[in-house]
Amino acid sequence: MLKLNYMVEKSPIIEIAKKVCPAVITIVISKDLPKVDGFYFLPYNGQKLIMPKLNNKKEKTKVGGGSGFIISPDGYILTSQHVVADNKADYTVIFEPNKKYPAKVISRDPISDIAVLKIQAKNLPYLELADSEKIELGQTVIAIGNALGEFHDTVSTGVVSGMSRAISAFGGIFEKTTQLRGLIQTDAAINPGNSGGPLVDINGKAIGINTAMVMGAQNIGFAIPINYAKKDLGEIKKYGKIKRPFLGVRYVLLNKMIAEKNKLPVNYGALIVREALGESAIAKGSSADKAGLKEYDIILECQGEKITEKNPLANVLQKLKINAEIPMKVLREKKEIILKVKLEEKK
Repeated sequence: MLKLNYMVEKSPIIEIAKKVCPAVITIVISKDLPKVDGFYFLPYNGQKLIMPKLNNKKEKTKVGGGSGFIISPDGYILTSQHVVADNKADYTVIFEPNKKYPAKVISRDPISDIAVLKIQAKNLPYLELADSEKIELGQTVIAIGNALGEFHDTVSTGVVSGMSRAISAFGGIFEKTTQLRGLIQTDAAINPGNSGGPLVDINGKAIGINTAMVMGAQNIGFAIPINYAKKDLGEIKKYGKIKRPFLGVRYVLLNKMIAEKNKLPVNYGALIVREALGESAIAKGSSADKAGLKEYDIILECQGEKITEKNPLANVLQKLKINAEIPMKVLREKKEIILKVKLEEKK
């Protein structure tokens, strides 16, 4: 009689998954939206469009989801800022079908795409944070999250494919394009819904926060180094919030194409301009307002650094301290001027 011997796999990934998955959570995004009572057809251009019949009453409706991970036994959670970017939405953290907690967004850091949430719970499983400065090219990593918003505790493995990457990340139809820098590149699968989940090392410690993938490409994903989050967490513990200098301008980064199309005298810098009718290009009472910056000024340099698409204004400001008084080289009506700006904290 033939006897088959089945060998049990001894992969270290199995033990890492057992250790990490209990601390990885699902974030459900919901909003109060008008109730849909049915649909009707609307004639348009010789065709019929299907339109919803909306009720005046509103109901709580799920509008999205993402991932996150617990970093302390008393309920602090890290995720991507773009997962919880909507100030008017409600957020619920789910551990398993019978464990749900309302979550409060403690802070949002759109520059680094990091958010900190808090739930009221104790003795929770949590992940330790590694030192992302010590990661090496080619080291094994594991990405864990809620893939596609449906498949919980999805585990994918890979290596660190690159470091200190810079990308333009698009967060969706209502989100602006964000310039992210210093990212970890990995070939571990990162899918929609994985955003906010952890990228962990072979010891099960978080080295990054999964943030983006390249659409149309295979095995190219990115994570925010965990040391960026450590800086935010330090400020939250000390001040109860993230403290950042605030200039108070809306702007468009210029390049050669934009400059030629709009017949501008320079093809770099930050053009101060409002994004929509009814809003202001410069926040009233802000550092920019007090320094005398005006709409249609082009900020060419900030603290001696040239403003370009690869070195945007937000990145330069992030390196500066609150109450710092800095020079700005500004192009106004084809004349270069120097303005002194005292950076204040965003209220």
